[in-house]
Amino acid sequence: MLRLKSPGYERFFQSPMLEATFGGGEANVAVSLANYGMDARYVTVLPKNDIGEACIRELRGFGVDVANIVRSEGRMGIYYLETGAVQRASKVIYDRAGSAICDAKVGDIDWAKAFAGASWFHITGITPAISQGAAELSMEAVRAAKAMGLHVSCDLNYRKNLWKYGKTADQVMTELVRYVDTVIANEEDFQKSLLLKAESAHEVEGGELNVAQYQAIAKLAMDTYPNIKRVAITLRESKSANHNGWSACLYNGKDFFLSRKYAITDIVDRVGGGDSFGGGLIYGLNHYPDEQTALEFAVAASCLKHTISGDYNRVSVTEVEGLMKGSGSGRVQR
Repeated sequence: MLRLKSPGYERFFQSPMLEATFGGGEANVAVSLANYGMDARYVTVLPKNDIGEACIRELRGFGVDVANIVRSEGRMGIYYLETGAVQRASKVIYDRAGSAICDAKVGDIDWAKAFAGASWFHITGITPAISQGAAELSMEAVRAAKAMGLHVSCDLNYRKNLWKYGKTADQVMTELVRYVDTVIANEEDFQKSLLLKAESAHEVEGGELNVAQYQAIAKLAMDTYPNIKRVAITLRESKSANHNGWSACLYNGKDFFLSRKYAITDIVDRVGGGDSFGGGLIYGLNHYPDEQTALEFAVAASCLKHTISGDYNRVSVTEVEGLMKGSGSGRVQR
């Protein structure tokens, strides 16, 4: 998507300008993985115009394979971002109707070609929320991925402002998740996308987290969908727009892992934080011998993303591992 953001902490059009960059769930994950040195291929439908070309050029600059991006009529989807501060929450406005991916349909992407040589496919719940066609294309993608033996991960990413075309999130996601091996979510995602809820004293709009209940909801998800091999749950404590507690847990059907918790103060940009966790988890699961270390890498990577403007997490493996080892003082590196 094209991201149009008001400068700094300004309200929309407080100044007569918007900062233009690119971003989006799956693209953010691809950029993270490319930054970590993994081979990452991004597959989508973009418009045949200069905006689409600029987006492809930027992704290519990060080392992401863009050879399988389909070009079509339509436009680039847009989201507008107003960054909150202290008690004023950030605000996102979506403008995606008529975009190339919104109008995409089954058969537009050659999945056999797109998945050739790949071992892992990642998708988010944002794509099937865009339109009926995008939902059907998402289902085609996960079915093709499983048929070709790929590991499928899905960040449920519930977005209430996108599900507007006549289907509810649960009507689509409860079917799509049957093809998923690794689920990434928060508590609201489970409730809204899969209609799963464990007994919990934590309200999704804020407050302290009841960590003891997250193993229960992870187990409930795996019992409901036996195809799921692991569940990762991000745990965000929103004290204000600038101050969050950040951690995560992971359950593999046998062992339950809880990460270190970071107190993130003076947040620069939290948009893309979940995607940076997803990218970190995929890297960690493919490079570390145990799931605890993989989880710690994902949480540390996402912690660092909160310090970076824009959707992308522009950090290296060395930087993430440094934070994992306790180097979080922010001292100048000379």
